[in-house]
Amino acid sequence: MKVSVFDGAMGTMLQAAGLPAGYCPELWNLENPAAISKIHQTYIANGADIIETNTFGANRIKLEHYGLADQVATLNEAAVKAARAACAPHTKIAGSVGPTGKLLEPLGDLNFDTAVDVFQEQIRALVAADVDMIIIETIIDLQEMRAALIAAKTVTTKPVICQLSFGADGRTITGTDPETAAIVLSALGADVIGANCSLGPAQLLQVIEQLALHAQTPISVQPNAGMPELIHGETVFPMTPAEMAEWAPKLAAAGASYIGGCCGTTPAHIQAVKTALLHVSVTRQARQRRFDLALTSRTRTVHIGSKQPLALIGERINPTGRKAMAAEIKAGNFIGVKKEALGQVAAGAKILDVNMGVPGIDQAAAMTTVFHELSMLVDVPLVIDTTDAAALECALKAYPGRALINSVSAESERLASFLPLAKKYGAAILCLPLSDKGVPRTAAERLQCARQIIAAAFAAGLKPNDFLLDALVLTTAAEQNAALETLATLRLYRQELGYPSTMGLSNVSFGLPQRPIVNAAFCAMALEAGLDAPILNPYDERMKETLAAAAALRGEDPCGQQYSLLYAPNSAPLEAKSAALTLDTLGQIKSAVLQGEKESVIPLVEQALQEGFSSLVITDNALTAAMNEIGIAFGAGRCFLPQVLLAAETMRSAFLTLKKHLPAEAETYLGTVVIATVKGDIHDLGKNIVAALLENNGFKVIDLGKDVAPDCIVEAVRIHKPDIVGLCALMTTTMTKIDETIAAIKEAGLSPYTIVGGAVLTKEYALAAAADCFAANGVDAVTLAKSFMKENK
Repeated sequence: MKVSVFDGAMGTMLQAAGLPAGYCPELWNLENPAAISKIHQTYIANGADIIETNTFGANRIKLEHYGLADQVATLNEAAVKAARAACAPHTKIAGSVGPTGKLLEPLGDLNFDTAVDVFQEQIRALVAADVDMIIIETIIDLQEMRAALIAAKTVTTKPVICQLSFGADGRTITGTDPETAAIVLSALGADVIGANCSLGPAQLLQVIEQLALHAQTPISVQPNAGMPELIHGETVFPMTPAEMAEWAPKLAAAGASYIGGCCGTTPAHIQAVKTALLHVSVTRQARQRRFDLALTSRTRTVHIGSKQPLALIGERINPTGRKAMAAEIKAGNFIGVKKEALGQVAAGAKILDVNMGVPGIDQAAAMTTVFHELSMLVDVPLVIDTTDAAALECALKAYPGRALINSVSAESERLASFLPLAKKYGAAILCLPLSDKGVPRTAAERLQCARQIIAAAFAAGLKPNDFLLDALVLTTAAEQNAALETLATLRLYRQELGYPSTMGLSNVSFGLPQRPIVNAAFCAMALEAGLDAPILNPYDERMKETLAAAAALRGEDPCGQQYSLLYAPNSAPLEAKSAALTLDTLGQIKSAVLQGEKESVIPLVEQALQEGFSSLVITDNALTAAMNEIGIAFGAGRCFLPQVLLAAETMRSAFLTLKKHLPAEAETYLGTVVIATVKGDIHDLGKNIVAALLENNGFKVIDLGKDVAPDCIVEAVRIHKPDIVGLCALMTTTMTKIDETIAAIKEAGLSPYTIVGGAVLTKEYALAAAADCFAANGVDAVTLAKSFMKENK
């Protein structure tokens, strides 16, 4: 397969053509189409096979900043017209779709349906103007990419390219790794998956290798021309065309079959890349086995299959037969659900089944809430356990990963209502062998039923990697051969179909005494028969013993090391467990913040106050200690932005509780920060994250918004006299406003501590711009702000 070459940066070229700083780039599609066409012509003349329309910010949320929200169709149509005027006969046009600039719920306030509608409006306009393909690019959150891709697939059959932006740690800002991105976007029907912006080709090489290993699609990459530097007051991307061209064959060898450029790249870079790729072709093979199943959260992938480690599915988030949990859910209280989620993961569950089947409640609303909450709280994939199609769709929208639907039977109504939802949202299905005729009794009948479900699923557009087969467990107390038929079903599934299998183990012992004994024996027999993902209670000690021993015997626990750690006398994990159970109140507060238990932390703080702890002690020994630990975990890649935001919200709840009970004593104010995105830049997502984290950590934040001129920031500094000024720039074309703003503050005789950041900034650039320090992310910004305040009290 030959490599297709994309064009390079548009913003840099527009600025060179005379676009004033802060002016709407997309408005030039109407006012100066000749300039747009000339840029396209230059890229085509230098070897671009595909050009992108000047529509990166042409959605109504972004255009609202310029008072152009009602011009979406007009501006997108004009952009395609300008591109078409420049085309050579072989040139293809990709309709560029950028981010909205907002985080989706629950990380932000943008509703999923609204995001889909915003993207549909723009993509519909691009398609109507006759682009050849859609390219969704520079997206930093997997949930926003899901919304954009679903929007595209509902309005067009043209190819859709999905490009995320990854950081130096190989993840997006909200923590998605390339493997997870590849699996989620492949399942949603992306035609090409790739990466662009933020990094240079050297840093993106490993990202592309990982995408190519796990995606079922061609791969694209559009790196920056290295990392930007500030030289003599100008933003400079250091990589020359020749240097960038050296990386092009390496990116192709890693699996990229579409290569272009992003920030800092010019027609000269594209010409050099084109020349370097003239005799290069791409061959690659996705690593995932044909019948393996992969489920994901936003940040983690779990594989299920005959060659994969056993995947334990926790069954405890289910109100059936649990009066206390049912009552809590009915009252809108999800504390118990969240504790079950954390507890099961700690007990070894790799996936969690979630059921909200409480009579008399709005199950769809409950599903939305609980999937929002759990997606921030735990990083294991979730299973949507419901018979309600409306509740299923709400959970599928809310979940920022690839979920498993529990379950799809061969019943006509279930096939008709659930399979289209699985296809639309890229979910996998648990195939339950039930039909309109009832429960099949024999293994052969269950196999036939599974075949019927799979055939219907293929007809609906699902793929071989979308199935998990349930062997159906009936109770031995009521039917003598129930367990044997289930074991026979497992063997038939493996022999005849090859897809991974699951089942709810504990049903087998219903009505018998000492059920754990029966369950554990049945589990061992089922594993031998081919069970890949048992659904069970992960707290069951006998079952845990069986699974640990089985892992050692199956070779998944080399030399029984983990088994020995768990069950040797006086083992460390058991000691750790004991220690966890004896946490004092401050320890429990710290744990609540670390786990993001917003509801739990309030009574714990009140309890600590009753025990005589001062506000200062609670703040220092529990709350601050927890956030410090979260910061370290974030820096080490052990947790991600959703967990950090949740912990920060929990700490804020604790602060508010202290203020409520001890208004005179509870001093949580750390300092004042004026924060803004600089002039010409309307991308304020990163700034908003930093502002939220600062506020939840005790800072008073004066948020000036986006596209803020230096004189406005200077005036705000005069009025509010902040301790710290935070400045953000996302675009290479606006980076220089960072140093202009800092210079204006200093010229005014003001001297707040300045922290700068943004996707394209580097530490070196920040120092050259005379900033006091550079923050690579929101957690860094909070840490730096706290350190400054501590040293300058």
